[in-house]
Amino acid sequence: MDTKLKADIAESAVTTELLSRGFNVLKPIGDRLCYDLAIDIKGKLTRIQVKHAWFNYRDKAYLVDVRRTNTNRRRMLRKRYCNEDFEFAIIYLDAKVYYVMPACIFNSFGSNISFVEDSKRQRLPKSVNYRERWDLLSESVFNVTEGPCRTHG
Repeated sequence: MDTKLKADIAESAVTTELLSRGFNVLKPIGDRLCYDLAIDIKGKLTRIQVKHAWFNYRDKAYLVDVRRTNTNRRRMLRKRYCNEDFEFAIIYLDAKVYYVMPACIFNSFGSNISFVEDSKRQRLPKSVNYRERWDLLSESVFNVTEGPCRTHG
């Protein structure tokens, strides 16, 4: 599978999960924006960047690149996101597991984030704190002045 197809699968899976949890989901037309989806909670739009994590067999962990990728005919350009680009990143793992991270947490990583699903590992990465944290999306409406990083980071 190419990366574009994986991204489409992740967006579809995240959209389905959000809808099944009762969220109102909006999908922008095209892919020119810095986010993939938005949810409407009590009239407030929360922008979401969706990422598909791939499994790294050597490290026995899922990885996701925290940068955006732009391609043209000659080269592939990677650029970091800004915290203002979206409020949350939702990372989809093929194991049908989701990580819900505030943008400032997601953007604080260097280039990749590791997600470990093996319970036998002694030291889990920081990302484990955001496994299936759907509650953060609803809480973001009530923490508009403080922001998700001040209350959860």
